[in-house]
Amino acid sequence: MLALIPILPLVGFLINGLWYAVFQAPPGRKKAGAIVPGVIASLAIYASFLVSLMIFLSLRGLPEDARVLEQTVFNWMNLGGFSLDMTFRVDPLSTLFTLVITGVGTLIHIYSIGYMSHDATPAKFFAYLNLFCFAMLMLVLGASLPILFFGWEGVGLCSYLLIGYWYNDIEKAKAGKKAFVVNRIGDLGFLLGMFLIFTTFHTLDFSALQQIIVPGHEATLPAGVSSDTVTLIGLFLFIGCMGKSAQLPLFVWLPDAMAGPTPVSALIHAATMVTSGIYLVARLNFIYTLSPTAMAVVATVGALTAFFAATIAIVQCDIKKVLAYSTVSQLGYMFLACGVGAFGAGVFHVITHAFFKALLFLGAGSVIHGMHEEQ
Repeated sequence: MLALIPILPLVGFLINGLWYAVFQAPPGRKKAGAIVPGVIASLAIYASFLVSLMIFLSLRGLPEDARVLEQTVFNWMNLGGFSLDMTFRVDPLSTLFTLVITGVGTLIHIYSIGYMSHDATPAKFFAYLNLFCFAMLMLVLGASLPILFFGWEGVGLCSYLLIGYWYNDIEKAKAGKKAFVVNRIGDLGFLLGMFLIFTTFHTLDFSALQQIIVPGHEATLPAGVSSDTVTLIGLFLFIGCMGKSAQLPLFVWLPDAMAGPTPVSALIHAATMVTSGIYLVARLNFIYTLSPTAMAVVATVGALTAFFAATIAIVQCDIKKVLAYSTVSQLGYMFLACGVGAFGAGVFHVITHAFFKALLFLGAGSVIHGMHEEQ
């Protein structure tokens, strides 16, 4: 059942990709409308939302300390003594994210049917949109860091494809490339953190890590592990979060991401990609609580970003740029909350922000269309 959540958008991607290849890609073919691919993509993500809702309700029916569901699909890799299964896990944190990604994602897909009706290749757009949701669902459902990283890289690739969707315009193509390159800088930090976790704790599975670090009710430093090592892990992982969630100094790609179609801005800024960093910090909260230094860095960078981006937003004249810098600022608040140990408050703001920022972007798209593409 769990595997259906990411698989359904993947099926939508494959169908629309085929639709594009047959009906829209060959030269001289009549341009098909957005309705058929839009309905296919919307139904795929809506079905995923329904499955997410069923799993959320089944989790609520379990005792509070046993709200975890797991499904192992296949053995992904077996290298020497290291074995990794493709395992999906849902707990109270990931079920919130699946509901937001699929719920808000469904509304953005439906909006896109009208918004992209005059586009030359809507099937390609909807294929990318479904692939984006698939990658983000892999990120939040993965039971281990490598599966999370697979989704992490997937949303990076899809952001490049969607931001530079109108690649005939050189400025839009450059914006897509900029997002891709800046995110790779952050991903280097993520990889170093993941390697350090494996060499220190000999596992990359979240529940195994938690059992090592939180044997009772409180996180304790395992024997033989120095506090400096835990601080380094926290800082390396946070570099990845700075890239993906647009924190100082790696925030420069996010305002340029406005080059993509407005539904892409709503999806990237509200429900999916930029919240990945918050999810990672919240997921590994037991590591961060062991390092006051790492927590202080997260809080400080978050506070500085919240203030800095807001001061830029107040002098922007482009309707979408105002919202983009607002997003960077709001993400700073989320990291500030996580950095002071209020992980619940940080995640709560992720959920509220997903709704109000998606509405703001979709409203802005309607205004732009009404003003004949004047921003």
